[in-house]
Amino acid sequence: MRVAELKARLSEYLRLVRPGEEVAVVDRETPVARIVLYKRESWVAARQPSPDSPLLHQIPLPRPLRIDADVVALLLEERQRGR
Repeated sequence: MRVAELKARLSEYLRLVRPGEEVAVVDRETPVARIVLYKRESWVAARQPSPDSPLLHQIPLPRPLRIDADVVALLLEERQRGR
């Protein structure tokens, strides 16, 4: 279906997807997306390493950065330029 049709009838298409149907979305005749049923097992869950993990203690910390500048002032200046 086209993007405009998807926007107008999203709830209807989601009802189609729930039992396992797939819906293809096209933009100017070019396929851009596919709507499929969400399956929890298809996602990779990230885990936090345990504090006593040996790998965590093997990673060396970077050397301290030695600069003669106010880091907070530099950050504020960069944020002001980004606006």
